Parts: sequence; structure tokens; C-alpha cells
Amino acid sequence: IVMDMFEKGQVLKICAPMVRYSKLAFRSLVRKYNCDICFTPMIVAADFLRSIKARDSEFTTNERDRPLIVQFAAHDAQSLADAACAVAPFSDGVDLNCGCPQRWAMSAGYGACLINKPELVKDMVRHVRNQVDNPNYTASIKIRIHKDLRQTVDLCQKAESAGVSWITVHGRTTEERHQPVHYDAIKTIKDSVSVPVIANGDIKYLRDVESIHELTGVDGVMAARGLLANPAMFAGYEDTPLQCIWDWVDISVEQGTPFTCFHHHLIYMLERVSSQPERKVFNSLSSTSAVIDYLQNTYGSVHDLKT
Repeated sequence: IVMDMFEKGQVLKICAPMVRYSKLAFRSLVRKYNCDICFTPMIVAADFLRSIKARDSEFTTNERDRPLIVQFAAHDAQSLADAACAVAPFSDGVDLNCGCPQRWAMSAGYGACLINKPELVKDMVRHVRNQVDNPNYTASIKIRIHKDLRQTVDLCQKAESAGVSWITVHGRTTEERHQPVHYDAIKTIKDSVSVPVIANGDIKYLRDVESIHELTGVDGVMAARGLLANPAMFAGYEDTPLQCIWDWVDISVEQGTPFTCFHHHLIYMLERVSSQPERKVFNSLSSTSAVIDYLQNTYGSVHDLKT
């Protein structure tokens, strides 16, 4: 079903894999606001396969949580393929993380160090392709770029030859953190492969989706921090609307979201719309009921919106 979405020709809007944040409750929220595809947070494939406890805590979904891409960190083809087979009945594709720049990931052979191992990436993609028996199940990769872009193009072409379904390009090198995104590099990659390419990096508003599409010709855009700050971004809101804040409260209460996660998301959502003293008070709240009271007293309830 994911590949059919690319066929339709509109630019797909995708929620990035975010450690601790892109879990089921948040995915449920952004799907209400025009997000086309959601990723799970990155899951270490070996741990996932080793323990039932890891599987239950790392991967929760429901029947409305689709299309869903499960992102894995792996450094050998068989564990990635085994993990893919385990989640295939409950998702629409797996994605191999080749972009995480964190030191722990790189030193364990995960994440961004894989962009320097194109043969291994090729092997991993091929294993997933061969071992998941659903032909519509996607096998994608998410990468960062090299300083020498020819290496990145080579990696993407090798992945394509192995049957990669689509490629997400974060337009920075492993060393770069907050520098401007290299959209020209993303365009070069898009022009050098025939599979769909997704642009990732610094998407803050819906208008960025269109301008990046025009700059690069990509088939979709993926947002992380922009969606944390405003989960309704893909629906065209400049800041988080009140309705979206109450939707988050409803979803969190319904799904039993742990307080810290519930609270953290609201801290992000309210950052652009609240003053420093308000933030100070809000950040110190320590229970769901205190948060709900605060929101009602400060912003009013959704019922006030409708009157």
C-alpha cells in the first residue's frame, strides 16, 4: 500500500522515527492532521529478537495505526530480516537506520557508520526482500550524506540494485548537527536513482513541504522536530491549534500514555505559543490532572472553541 501512495504523485508527508517520541499515541495524533505515513522509533533488531519484554515495550500498534514503517538498527542481514518477518504482519514496511550519528550507535556498528558499508547495506536490503513473503512489504533505508556525494550516490544505487523500495535522505553529514540542510545533495540523489526519495531535515511548516519538493523533486518529506513542536503542521497550521492539544490529552488518557511522555509532548507543543513564566509553571506540573487543569484554566477547553 505504501508504494501505491507514491504512485499517486502527491508529495507524501511522513513522521520521522524519533527516540521516545514517535510512539503509538503520537502517531495517532499526527495521523489526524494529514500525516500520510508514520515511523516507529528506532528499535535495535538484535534486542528485539532476543527478548519478548523488549518486543512488547518497543513495539505497540493498533489496527488504525497504518501505514506504519518499523525502523530497525542492525548490522547484519539475518537479524534485520528476522526482525522484519516478526513485525511484517502488523506493519507495511521496515526501514534500516543508516543515519543515526550518536556515538553509542556508531560504536556498536549501527546507524550512520553503515553509509560507509554499501555492500553490507545491499545485502541487508536483499535479505529482507527475500525473506518477507509479502511482495507489497517495503524495505527502505534512511541515510545521511557523505562529504563526497559520489559515495552517497553509489550507496543509493547499490541499495536500488538490491531492491530497496525507497530512500530517505537526511541532508546533512554525520558531523553536521544544526547546519543548513544540503538540498542540492538531496536533488542529486533523487536524480541518480529511480526509486522514490524522501527529503528529511528542517521541515517546520507545510509551506516547506512544497518548496523542498520544488527544489529537489523528491517524492515526500519527513519531519521530526517540526512535528514535535506542532503535530498539526502537515494540516497547514502555523502553530499547534488548541484542538490538537486536547486531541493529545484524549489520546494519552485513552491509551494510558506514561506521564513523562504525555507532559514532554505538551512542553514541545506549547513552546511557541506560551510565555516564559507560563512555561516555567507548566514544566513543573507533575500529574495528568494538574496538566489538564492548567490547560483548561490557561487556554480554555475544546468546548469553548465550538461556541
